[in-house]
Amino acid sequence: MIEKLEMLLALASERHFGRAAEAVGVTQQTLSAAIKQLEERLGVLLVQRGSRFGGFTPEGEKALDWARRIVGDVRAMRQDLRTLRRDLTGHLRIAAIPTALPVLASLTTPFRARHPGVRFTIRSATSATILSMLVNLEADVGLTYLNNEPLGRVTAVPLYRESYRLLTAPDAPLGRREAVTWAEVADIPLCLLTPDMQNRRIIDARLRAAGGEPSPSLESNSMIVLMTHVRTGRWASVMPALLAEVLGPTEQVRAIPIHDPDPPYTIGLVAPHRDPPLPVVGAFVAEAREAAHRLDADLAAEAAR
Repeated sequence: MIEKLEMLLALASERHFGRAAEAVGVTQQTLSAAIKQLEERLGVLLVQRGSRFGGFTPEGEKALDWARRIVGDVRAMRQDLRTLRRDLTGHLRIAAIPTALPVLASLTTPFRARHPGVRFTIRSATSATILSMLVNLEADVGLTYLNNEPLGRVTAVPLYRESYRLLTAPDAPLGRREAVTWAEVADIPLCLLTPDMQNRRIIDARLRAAGGEPSPSLESNSMIVLMTHVRTGRWASVMPALLAEVLGPTEQVRAIPIHDPDPPYTIGLVAPHRDPPLPVVGAFVAEAREAAHRLDADLAAEAAR
C-alpha cells in the first residue's frame, strides 16, 4: 500500500506516467498497474486517463492529501526506529532560493560534524517551487524568504536579514560612491534575476517605490550568469550582501551598499509542520536555531564595515 501511495505522489510531482515511473525506479506498466490497483482498493477513480496523463479527479486530489500524510508518517517512523539502533543517519533533501545558497555551508558543515551518517542533496529553486516541494515530499527543508509571501503550515526558523548591494565597475557613474539610494540605482541599466524569482520581485518593488521602473538590459535565473557579466566591467546588478561577498568584489567590481529605508527581508529555514518530525529534519532545524544568532550577527557586522 505504501509503495502504491509513493507512486501516486511521484505521478503528482512529474505529471507524466513515464517520468513518474523512472523517478520511483519501476516500469511505466508497473506504475500504471499500481495506480489502478489503488483505485480498485479505494473504490474511486483517482486519475483522469486518455492517451496521456490528464490530471487527478477530485477524489484523486483528496487521496493525494492523505498520501502525503501517510507516506510522511511512515518515513518518519522508519527513520525514528533506525536512530534507536545507531547514530542519526539518512538523506536530507534541501531546496534553497539562489540568493541564500552561500549560507548553507554554515549549516551543513557543523551538522555533518555531529552526524557524519547523514548525506545531503541541495537544489536551487524559486520560493514558490520550494513550498511545492515541501508539500509533495520532494524536499525535507527549504531556505527561503519568511516575510514576503504566504508560507502555509510550516515550522520556520529566521536565520538572517537580507540587505542589498549595487555591483558595478569602479569607473561607472556610481562606481566611486560609498553608498547609493534605490532612486539612483533606478536610473542605471541593470542585469537582474528573472521575474519568477522572489528576489527580483523584491528589487522591482524597491525600485518602483523610489520612483523608477525596472527595465533590465539582461535577465537570467542564474546568479553566476549575472556576476560573469558584471565582472566584464560593462554591466551592473543588484545582489544581496551575502551573495555579493561570496562571489567577491574584484578590481573590476565594487559592491556598494544601497541605503534602504524599509525593513529588510528575513531569510529562514522552513520545514513541514509535523509532530513528531523526521529525526534528521528535527536535528537540522535545531542546528538552524543554533546558527541563527551567529549568522545574523556576522552579517550585521559585515554591513557595518
